Amino acid sequence: MESAYDAIVIGAGPAGSSAAILLARAGRSVALLEAKSFPRRKVCGECIAASNLPLLDALGVGRELRQCAGPELRRVGLWCGEESIIAPLPAHVGGGRPWGYALGREHFDLLLLERARSVGAAVLQPCRVFAVRQKAQDAGYDVDAIDGSGANLTLRAPVVIRAHGSWQPPPADGTRWSREHRASDLLAFKASFRNAALDEGLLPVLAFAGGYGGMVVASHGLTTLACCIRRDRLAACRREAEAAGTAAGERIEMLLRRECRGVRIALTEASRVGQWLAAGPLRPGVRLGGAPGGAFLIGNAAGEVHPIIGEGISMALQSAWLLCEELAGCTDAFRCDMLGEMRRHQAQHRYASRWRAQFSRRMRLAACFAHAAMRPALAAPLLPLLRRAPALLGIAARASGKTHSVVTFSQGSPS
Repeated sequence: MESAYDAIVIGAGPAGSSAAILLARAGRSVALLEAKSFPRRKVCGECIAASNLPLLDALGVGRELRQCAGPELRRVGLWCGEESIIAPLPAHVGGGRPWGYALGREHFDLLLLERARSVGAAVLQPCRVFAVRQKAQDAGYDVDAIDGSGANLTLRAPVVIRAHGSWQPPPADGTRWSREHRASDLLAFKASFRNAALDEGLLPVLAFAGGYGGMVVASHGLTTLACCIRRDRLAACRREAEAAGTAAGERIEMLLRRECRGVRIALTEASRVGQWLAAGPLRPGVRLGGAPGGAFLIGNAAGEVHPIIGEGISMALQSAWLLCEELAGCTDAFRCDMLGEMRRHQAQHRYASRWRAQFSRRMRLAACFAHAAMRPALAAPLLPLLRRAPALLGIAARASGKTHSVVTFSQGSPS
């Protein structure tokens, strides 16, 4: 097996697989490393905004996505206590298809991974990275990993792209990332349901004390229910669950049914498919400046947005595009010499500037929406206004970035 590549991508989620596709189509040798076996379910709201559809078409997976995905998402809602406020979802303004879809991550991630493989990326899966080492200031990187058979691997490349999840990234020096638990930590949960009474095309946001969530009809007619909940609220749920003899995930489901009338109605005749999934803690915030040894960061590794606005997949796909657009215009960045190191530094600076310009606003808005949703006292004064003017929900969706893409095709594809 080859051990030297032009680029190594760590993580085969939407960001990593998209970067691998774009680089491989540009003629670069790419290794795509993924710790988990696909297909696999993953905690995620699963919404794919319409602003991403031109990019997915350019990646070569648009048709397959539309065949597998749920119905077009045409309405947005707010379910808070007994309130149920619905409004039209603004259409995408950049041409093409006006509305987005939802697709389970077990399908979406596999679709992108297989596309990366088909265009020439070397896919190593399962393959867990345990160290990323810069060999010298201008000599590229060594990536140490263990493959599915337990064999140790060392791969080399001038360009390393980190596209892993944010809560347990591969370290730079072999030490594991750790963090003390805090009461304010957000833990994420997701379950799928059959026969839920959720209107097709409706994307309701759930607001409750200590958390927020969403529901959507995704692929194969299954309804996804996902939420984030503070660690202290979760601890209270677990204490109640132990007293009632129910598992924590089931207790969270009971909580959502009790505190959101819309959830209660939607799940009246529904049956859960499989178990509740859990992940976290989420780490909302920007991490572009924290790349060890100059590695590039995309997706959640670059910055994680509060999931309340459903823009995580958008930021993953679009950040990969922004980075590969910079690398495509800087071929010297793939050299293992001083010139290559200088070009990589320049590309890093340009990419970080563009990333912040495109995503910082939606991250700040998402944080504001999340904190309001988790605090009923803050949200309560807004409900009468939203009842009188539900179109404000659509304005909020537009402000969060759902109708505008960072990707433009006037100058062609990065490939």
